[in-house]
Amino acid sequence: MHLSRVCLGKDCWNTMSIKSRGWGGEITTKNVISRNLAVLLCLCSFFAGILFTNRLWVVPEPWPTRTSIHRINSKPEDCNQKIIAADRATQKSSGHHDSPVLGNSKTVELASEKKYFMVIGINTAFNSRKRRDSVRATWMPQGEERKKLEEEKGILLRFVIGHSATAGGILDKAIEAEELVYGDFLRLNHVEGYLELSAKTKTYFSTAVALWDAEFYIKVDDDVHVNLATLGTILSRHRAKPRVYIGCMKSGPVLSRKGVKYHEPEFWKFGEVGNKYFRHATGQLYAISKDLATYISANQDVLHKYANEDVSLGSWFIGLEVDQVDDRRLCCGTPPDCVWKGMSGNTCAASFDWCCSGICRSVERMMDVHQRCGEDKNALWNARFLE
Repeated sequence: MHLSRVCLGKDCWNTMSIKSRGWGGEITTKNVISRNLAVLLCLCSFFAGILFTNRLWVVPEPWPTRTSIHRINSKPEDCNQKIIAADRATQKSSGHHDSPVLGNSKTVELASEKKYFMVIGINTAFNSRKRRDSVRATWMPQGEERKKLEEEKGILLRFVIGHSATAGGILDKAIEAEELVYGDFLRLNHVEGYLELSAKTKTYFSTAVALWDAEFYIKVDDDVHVNLATLGTILSRHRAKPRVYIGCMKSGPVLSRKGVKYHEPEFWKFGEVGNKYFRHATGQLYAISKDLATYISANQDVLHKYANEDVSLGSWFIGLEVDQVDDRRLCCGTPPDCVWKGMSGNTCAASFDWCCSGICRSVERMMDVHQRCGEDKNALWNARFLE
């Protein structure tokens, strides 16, 4: 192969001679296109391609799916209503199978259509029949008065209990028989157990907000005395707050030693030994607004449960814009403490003994506490809570 360069004026050509051994001939090829002209043609072709592509190749915008349209059009405030509506639909479609039970189904359907001021769930256990009777005999209205309280004041009270490990056993049948007499139970899809109080609390709020449309949802223990009118007055002052968490706030020590009461197995999550919990409401009585109850319901599968249910509830609201209200009238002592406060015009909403985490020997003493620290009989009926 032989390569030579021939120039004429400003234009040059390459002349290449190829001698083929097999054929013995010589082939000569000339580039008749100048370098400058080749570069110019390449640039023209490039820009023409861009122009042609932009005009004809337009990437189509994807059609919005039904889900995306729903997300765009949905307002944040609509989400709570849709969550509740979905839960209610689930309850009605599934009946009593694997769903919360409240007396009879007619009561559930009627209750879900009414607007309530507060739903009070009284936490109880299978072996607490005498405690329940002491509450029924004192601060919890019975029969027609309880129905009147629901209709006129928007206050709904229920004893909250799940089922035994052996569903349909003697313990469950005893509760069913009691329910036939009083009709004041909320049965949960939950297996009872002291170590399962965090799960029970989560299930209670999720169930209550699905069944009843209320401004506030309260949990109280069955060994605590409650003045309903005073409690309602306290809550009514915070009804303008969408996310409010009301109780006697505390920050007790994290107990890492095994075998002690209120031992925290996950103590290491709270830092060094001897540290305290974050601020949360004591477990004897606390109240949360509808938005927070809805939040628990919507996220119940991912909310972590600590050993102590009051700690668990407080942890669920960390990171949220929540108003914490510390009201010491929700944790008065039994006589003489609640008596002195009542005489000074500062009537207690809830009374119990700190040393017992409730009223000590509540079955024997509930009536005495009620007579000495209870509010006026007409206070509840003269109060106005529903707007």
